[in-house]
Amino acid sequence: MGLGLSALTRLAGSKVIERAGLRKPVQNLVSAGTRNGFRVAGAAGRTFKSAQKLGKPARLAPAEDTGLFDLTPSEDQQLIVETVTEFAAEQLRPAASDADAKLHAPEGLLSRAAELGITLVGIPEELGGVGTERSVVTNALVAEALAHGDLGLAVAVLAPSAVSTALVSYGDEQQQADYLPAFVGENVPAAALALQERTALFDPFKPATKARRTPKGYQLDGVKSLVPRAADAELFIVSADLEGRGPALFLVESSNSGVTIESEPAMGLRGAATGKLHLEKVALPAGALLGGGKAEVFTEVVRLSRLGWAALAAGTAKAVLDYVVPYVNERKAFGEPVSHRQAVAFSVADIAIELEGLRLVTLRAASRAEQGKPYAREVALARKLAVDKGMQIGSAGVQLLGGHGFVKEHPVERWYRDLRAIGVMEGAVLL
Repeated sequence: MGLGLSALTRLAGSKVIERAGLRKPVQNLVSAGTRNGFRVAGAAGRTFKSAQKLGKPARLAPAEDTGLFDLTPSEDQQLIVETVTEFAAEQLRPAASDADAKLHAPEGLLSRAAELGITLVGIPEELGGVGTERSVVTNALVAEALAHGDLGLAVAVLAPSAVSTALVSYGDEQQQADYLPAFVGENVPAAALALQERTALFDPFKPATKARRTPKGYQLDGVKSLVPRAADAELFIVSADLEGRGPALFLVESSNSGVTIESEPAMGLRGAATGKLHLEKVALPAGALLGGGKAEVFTEVVRLSRLGWAALAAGTAKAVLDYVVPYVNERKAFGEPVSHRQAVAFSVADIAIELEGLRLVTLRAASRAEQGKPYAREVALARKLAVDKGMQIGSAGVQLLGGHGFVKEHPVERWYRDLRAIGVMEGAVLL
């Protein structure tokens, strides 16, 4: 794909085509190639293999139940959040506009993000990570901090940890031995949790992607949509309807025959370099089924993913609030700051109120999840607030800036587009 675009670009700049009167058609070809992307084979990167033999799968224990509802971050959590917040402000925020325009993160940004050790938090110590207990609250705080920098790039950063978290929680000893060592090394692989499909009223519990049993394992056929970092990913966790069983999760390597990728630019999350994952008669071994195909495993993955999107919505909504407050205080109309107008002041106050409600419900759900308590109700509330209020906050941010909110000089138009994704996306992130 890179060589093809390079050749077309050089051709578009040639003086020969200028004399032949072909510059415009060739430029249109280059534009179409860049906009739509080429369908390419999956990135054939590393070969995953067992680094050690495990007698049983390693799991993180539930967090201690103190009997108190206290969401005050611990010292370790506070240190992690401060580090991630600083990274988001210094690395993600300045790169966000360029990533949005070019549909990918700047060179080296994601590798620097991997150095933060985000994947290590959710991997047990015996497998090379730093986790000692489930850390759903910590992961929610990290997602929120990253999204304060940029939501699209935050999804790109968090995509590999969605796969490693699923492997720790639901993988068997062989799956963990094969794949998790790569996530604790220096070169963390690009990976993605692919649940989304391009169908009207998409229901993650009724995937159109089909999986059928074969004498040697399974065969997958279907298309997954809006997969973050699809072109670079080396490992996918894919949802499919397993005949006779219902929705299930499968481990698919990009090197598998029948796996191809197609670019899929979207309205928002453009820095996440989203793409389509095509699965055409992809043959998988019996060991590719994650979590034994259990319905409760699939349900929990969907819930924890939706919780992740709620945390991301809170982070970007906070970015909107932090941006509009100084703007309305400094912007003057009729001789005074526009914040002196009741309509403006009330709109800003509404953003702050809805944001606090969203954060509280999200962290409460995360707290219950990591303690092993029922949390389905709390996740449903968090998702509802994230979808409705997140979009409302994004729209209010654009409105409060007036004409400035509609132009790319200010980031609120990008945050509005990104927040629209909260009600659409399934998968991609996992707490």
